[in-house]
Amino acid sequence: MGTIAQEDLYRLITGATQKGERVVLATVTATRGSTPQQRGAKMLFLQSGEAKGTVGGGCIEAEVWAEAQQAMRSGQPALHHFSLTAEEASEEGMVCGGTMDIFIDVLE
Repeated sequence: MGTIAQEDLYRLITGATQKGERVVLATVTATRGSTPQQRGAKMLFLQSGEAKGTVGGGCIEAEVWAEAQQAMRSGQPALHHFSLTAEEASEEGMVCGGTMDIFIDVLE
């Protein structure tokens, strides 16, 4: 999954919300050290289960996906901190080693 053009992102959000569907938008708000994406990267989750964009890939994206599904059910936004420190990175086979804050917002 690659990055998503801003106009496509907002077109998808508008289309879904006009149909009364809940969407979840994950945005990288801060990074420290080496990370797979930079601040501002976005990933959109639609009620259909479809996702567009990327916030990093691998383990981080899997964790964000799970948090986004929880937010889809609860309707509650939240800021999440993800650590890609050397110890955790080696355990998971990652090569980054930084930290990321990702805000998961719910749009209706």
